[in-house]
Amino acid sequence: VAIKIVDRTKVDTDNLAKIDREIRILKSLQHPHIIKLFQILKSDRYLYIVTEYAGGGELFELLVEKGKMSEIEGRRLFQQATSAVAYCHSMGVVHRDLKAENLLLDRHDNVKLIDFGFSNFQSPNQLLATWCGSPPYAAPELFIGREYDGTKADIWSLGVVLYILVSGGFPFPGSSMDKLKRAVLSGQVKIPYWVSVECADLIRKMLVVNPAKRYSVQQVVQHR
Repeated sequence: VAIKIVDRTKVDTDNLAKIDREIRILKSLQHPHIIKLFQILKSDRYLYIVTEYAGGGELFELLVEKGKMSEIEGRRLFQQATSAVAYCHSMGVVHRDLKAENLLLDRHDNVKLIDFGFSNFQSPNQLLATWCGSPPYAAPELFIGREYDGTKADIWSLGVVLYILVSGGFPFPGSSMDKLKRAVLSGQVKIPYWVSVECADLIRKMLVVNPAKRYSVQQVVQHR
């Protein structure tokens, strides 16, 4: 198991609320590719969060080491991550911080989605307003400060993950926040020549600037 220890005397109210929400959401989720929450232990000062241990490290670390993956291996890992996200969405949960650093591998090299600190419950047709996540993975609607559909923002982030898996780099380069924002809002993606037509098509359908025209998680799952 893995144990996260939180010293409640050193955490501000906002972060405590975030931890509580993460615990509440993890308790509601049971999926083979989502990290399992086993137990919460409390003392006067400390909170002990006991979860499943995924000893294979971050997917991001693996990519730094390898550069990129074969499409066959990338597809397997991406399908596992997508099945976890599809399950979350079916349970009314949006993750809002999908990135290669939040996809761990277990000892069998299977994906475990972690870090539900930014996640939230979202009812159908509800829009969210809080900026969440990491800029290189953030959807265009977050950059322009609009209210957004968390499920569609998750799909954009997953599209960035897929791009990284098969190419070894980010789809929208930007040495500053301003350059990154311009690149993301342009929606222009250069896909390397070695990526298959089918995979390139899926990436393009996930990285659509207009969220209304962007794929849903069901369409991603069904894509061939």
